[in-house]
Amino acid sequence: MNVADRIQTLRKAKGMSQEGLADRIGVSRQTVSKWESEQSLPDLEKIILLSECFEVTTDYLLKGIEPKPDAADEKPDARIFSATGTALNFIGLVVSIMVWIEEQSTVSVAIGLIFMAMGCMIAAIGQFVGECRKSALRWFLAVNVWFLALIPISCVFNCIQGILGGFSWMLMPIPYFGNSFVIFCLGWLAYLAVCICTDLILVKGKK
Repeated sequence: MNVADRIQTLRKAKGMSQEGLADRIGVSRQTVSKWESEQSLPDLEKIILLSECFEVTTDYLLKGIEPKPDAADEKPDARIFSATGTALNFIGLVVSIMVWIEEQSTVSVAIGLIFMAMGCMIAAIGQFVGECRKSALRWFLAVNVWFLALIPISCVFNCIQGILGGFSWMLMPIPYFGNSFVIFCLGWLAYLAVCICTDLILVKGKK
């Protein structure tokens, strides 16, 4: 595309006639017609006026060079937020299990959930301010369901096991092997089912 083609394309994109463009920059309609038919080229003053009228750069009019996007207008990659959130969720799960092993305290669950809340919050921020949001969200959910689901499912099944087994129970980040081996196995099966089904749904949705 040459100068004549760009003038004609930009004029039509603005919905202007040759006469309308001529009036805007102070030339005759015949002059605009000659520019667009490659019979003549606009001088520097008219190139500047044309660039202002079309809201493009003079480099684009003369050479077809698109302006580089302003760094301030560039959005961060949402996948970076998802990766950061994933790291926090993983750390939260590991720390929660380690604290439980060392202290045998329900504080371990609170610590894990705090980390995971921060991880999910960071990933959510990426969905509002970043680019590549769909792929970032799909990737985040597919990986993090394995971290996020374990503590809630463990707490529910440990509670059920304590009630059915008739012993005191505490909130803990992993399924507890109590009096019922069946419920212990069901806890892990429920965890695997939730995670695998979520990943299958995401894979199917991608197709």
